[in-house]
Amino acid sequence: MDSTTPTAPLAADAKAFKSFAEFYPFYLTEHSNRTCRRLHFAGSSLSLLCLAALVVTRNPWWLLAGLLCGYGFAWVGHFVFEKNKPASFKRPLYSFMGDWAMYKDIWSGKVKI
Repeated sequence: MDSTTPTAPLAADAKAFKSFAEFYPFYLTEHSNRTCRRLHFAGSSLSLLCLAALVVTRNPWWLLAGLLCGYGFAWVGHFVFEKNKPASFKRPLYSFMGDWAMYKDIWSGKVKI
C-alpha cells in the first residue's frame, strides 16, 4: 500500500467528497503508517469481539467497550504514529465505512499490515 497509495485531495478537502468511492483513496492516504493500520485492525477485531459479547450476554456495557476499543486504538494510531487527525473528525460516516473497507482489504491482502 505504501508505494502504490493513490493520490488524493489534501486533508482540508475531506468534506468535498461526493461519494465513498471518491473518499476511500483519501482515507488510505491518511493511513500510510503501518503501525496505525495495525492498531486499526486490532481495534476493529476487538470491537467485533465486543459485539459478539453484547449479543451473547445482552450486557450493554459491551457496546461501550466496543466503541472504546475501535476508536481508542485508531486514535492512538493517528495521534502517536500517523501524526494526523483521524478522518472521523472530518467525515464520520465515510470514516466508519472506510474502517471496515480497510479491515476487509487487510484480510484480503489488498492492504498490508
